[in-house]
Amino acid sequence: MATKPTARGTGLDALRQAGSLKCVFPRPVAKGIDAVLVNTAGGITGGDRFDVTATAGSGTALTLTTQAAERAYQASPGQQGLLQTRLTVEAGARLHWLPQETLLFQGCDMNRRLTADLAPDARLLLCEPVIFGRAAMGEVLTGARFRDRIEVRQDGKPLYLDAMTLSGDIAAHLSGKAIAGKAGAMASLVYVAPDAETRLTALRKLLPPSGGVSQPGPNHLVMRLLAPDGYALRKHLIPILTTLSRSVLPRCWMI
Repeated sequence: MATKPTARGTGLDALRQAGSLKCVFPRPVAKGIDAVLVNTAGGITGGDRFDVTATAGSGTALTLTTQAAERAYQASPGQQGLLQTRLTVEAGARLHWLPQETLLFQGCDMNRRLTADLAPDARLLLCEPVIFGRAAMGEVLTGARFRDRIEVRQDGKPLYLDAMTLSGDIAAHLSGKAIAGKAGAMASLVYVAPDAETRLTALRKLLPPSGGVSQPGPNHLVMRLLAPDGYALRKHLIPILTTLSRSVLPRCWMI
């Protein structure tokens, strides 16, 4: 999908969709477009492939989220599910990428990749949360595989690159004090905007001891947050995302 400037603000320029992944537009917003991705298949398993491509055209504002948590189901041996997202933010545009949590099931094999290309004056708020197993059902990830890669470039230059692979007994790996301290949920966040430096102190006040935020460059912040479960993660994320977006989050994000 792509947006374009119109006399009334941000408008839809193009939309193409196929398969079980759909895009809906629940309501107009004053400063841009809110779009919700809906996976009618209910989740991702081995052999599935989903591709999302979105462009915020020059001077437009676009917020993308998901209807619910994405589920990475148990996969057959040797079969992986792939979710690939490509974001482009053109000159003077703003894009908020705010999917709900990815929930990893025991036995899943998921590969998630995201790339974002920004114009020199583009703005980006990107958040990727993940939950390690269904805690309410007593599920422990003793046999699963999750590969994740996030890459952000601005004006063609690398701005942020984060990649991880968790395989096998993920719960045991995350139990290490120097790794995740038995955390059951995690979120990665990137904020790119001219006011990044002025947001640093406010964000640190909103973070629990299991979270951290830093400023690697003059115009961007990066954050990692760990929590015992998805509910605790969301309780901390919602005020952080609301502060950075300076707007009401999409309704599906509310607790």
